[in-house]
Amino acid sequence: MAHSTTRTIRRTALAAAITIPAVVMTLVGCGTSGPTAPGADSATMWALSGQPKEGIRQGTVDDFNENHPDGTLSVTFFQNDAYKTKIRTAIGAGQAPTLIYGWGGGTLKSYVEAGQVEDLTDFFADNPELKDKLFDSPFGAATIDDRIYAMPVQDVQPIVLFYNKEIFDEAGVTPPETWDDLLDLVDTFNAAGIAPISLGGQSRWTSMMWLEYLFDRVGGPEVFDAIFAGEADAWSNPDALKALEMAQELVAADGFVKGFASITADSNADQALLYTGKAAMMLHGGWTYGPMKNDGAGFVQDGKLGWAEFPVIDGGKGDPANVVGNPSNFFSISSAATDEQKEIAKNYLKDGLFTDYEIDALIDGGGVPVVNGIEDRLAATDDGDYLTFVYNLAGNAPNFQQSWDQALNPTAAEALLNNIDQLFSRSITPQQFADNMNKTIGQ
Repeated sequence: MAHSTTRTIRRTALAAAITIPAVVMTLVGCGTSGPTAPGADSATMWALSGQPKEGIRQGTVDDFNENHPDGTLSVTFFQNDAYKTKIRTAIGAGQAPTLIYGWGGGTLKSYVEAGQVEDLTDFFADNPELKDKLFDSPFGAATIDDRIYAMPVQDVQPIVLFYNKEIFDEAGVTPPETWDDLLDLVDTFNAAGIAPISLGGQSRWTSMMWLEYLFDRVGGPEVFDAIFAGEADAWSNPDALKALEMAQELVAADGFVKGFASITADSNADQALLYTGKAAMMLHGGWTYGPMKNDGAGFVQDGKLGWAEFPVIDGGKGDPANVVGNPSNFFSISSAATDEQKEIAKNYLKDGLFTDYEIDALIDGGGVPVVNGIEDRLAATDDGDYLTFVYNLAGNAPNFQQSWDQALNPTAAEALLNNIDQLFSRSITPQQFADNMNKTIGQ
């Protein structure tokens, strides 16, 4: 853990960073700009750009290096979509950074099957206090064939229905409790000249969040579990087809902002529509709370942001308390790294993560770290209501479905995103979507 003076300096640096709006970038480098380390005593990490987490991650690296001068770590930041492309290429070419940022699930499984990441089971057995410190649930997405290949990092990230309280108050309405309520709100806001729902459809995975909840609420987790298990024609389950039809009905009702197919999530343009009052609602990950607080010109601080659970669907089989999203993010260690680099990476996982500095900084940025026993720390903050909501939402969920594009293998995930794009543009029917996705089962 860093000295108290180091933490003070890092907090100052973080505060300065948070005041700078996140910019759209392909690459922002800190230290080495690529995966090849300058020497055996230096390891590398790739992570995602965007404040406040970029500043927090850089802070943990700086503190680690100050306290481990015999084996240092450098970090390079990438925009989300650019990173996903670049990391696949680098790993496939044997040029991955020492520490690989990821989402677990199907992509991690493909790395494991190709022998590209280290088995960390013995590492956690040798450091039981580290594993005990963290939530149990994220380890499911880090475990392949009963072996652990990644460490949960950062915060729990359920998908939340956000809404603009000011717009709702002006319209005299309340957050939707049922799907019919949601459709009524679509009519209300369209009549008022306000986009009912903001959506960064160009990014495709944002549209996926609607399908994840619809599948769950209509048919329960068993519908996607069958897909994940590789059951033949699982995408053609009648409940799956009904959920796909409901998604297209929402599009046809002008539920989403006009031109959503050209709006990107990486630029935070979808968030801006919500906090500038151009859209009334937004279904998005809990990770958007921090950026909206940073960039929303007082939107969050003035109490204008509201949040709610996804609506209940009458007659649906899914438990209304089920949640979808990212149980955590993860760091894996590249098997292509040198023994010295692997040791530096393990030291960072053990000593550089979830320090008091990082826990406090994540909470300050609107996140709920995947750390046990922090309820009082969450409640004591200015964001206590929201953070407690997220903590309870994730902690009490009977089922926490990992995002599909991470749960599935990369080939199926890319096909999924392409077909979602066509489904929401209504260029294919629900049945065609199901037929196309059934072809990916078993690939």
